[in-house]
Amino acid sequence: MAITPLTAASRSDRGKGVARKLRAAGRTPGVIYGHAREPRSLSLNTHEFELLLEKIAYKTTVFELDIDGAKSNALIREIQRHPYKKEILHIDFQELVAGEKVTVRVPIAYIGSSVGVKEGGIIDQIMHEFSIRVDPMSIPSKIEVDITPLAIGRSLHVGDIKMPEGVEVLDDEEATICACAAPKEEKAAEPVEGAPVAVEPEVLAKGKKEEEGAEAAPAAKA
Repeated sequence: MAITPLTAASRSDRGKGVARKLRAAGRTPGVIYGHAREPRSLSLNTHEFELLLEKIAYKTTVFELDIDGAKSNALIREIQRHPYKKEILHIDFQELVAGEKVTVRVPIAYIGSSVGVKEGGIIDQIMHEFSIRVDPMSIPSKIEVDITPLAIGRSLHVGDIKMPEGVEVLDDEEATICACAAPKEEKAAEPVEGAPVAVEPEVLAKGKKEEEGAEAAPAAKA
């Protein structure tokens, strides 16, 4: 698995006021914590980090974090964002320890063309991620689920999927991943009791010319 380098700087000041000043200066505050170490405050270049996020799936990426020249591998555990602005407020890193497995959520990639879909069925994707336990150096970027044999009325469960070597799935084996449902039939609208019924308009009066034409013609003179 590729490791992505990321540079950060340590900081000693903490608090909301300090965080606001950092963001105003183009830095994003963060913290790194991990096995047998005190949490350490740090900051990153906001622009460089945002550009990096556009290229990677950060939830499954191991970062080689360079903090003032000292390097350590880490995972991003949380990115706190502003409620309505496009702004990153804070980043939480977890330092990794060699030989120590981690728990992560990995996206599901659905592949294949379901036989049920070819018959008019619809695939209902119920799960979008697997929760797994794995060595950090073996975190898969995705786990593929082949829906080719899925017929109408059938479903796939967690226990049906063969996980990559070294990956322990933590989700319930009976949990449904996806299902192929029959197409919904369109029903004709039924009249509702008490609802007004549309009635064809009735001609109540005829035009003046039509009324005159309807009168008896005067008798012809001899």
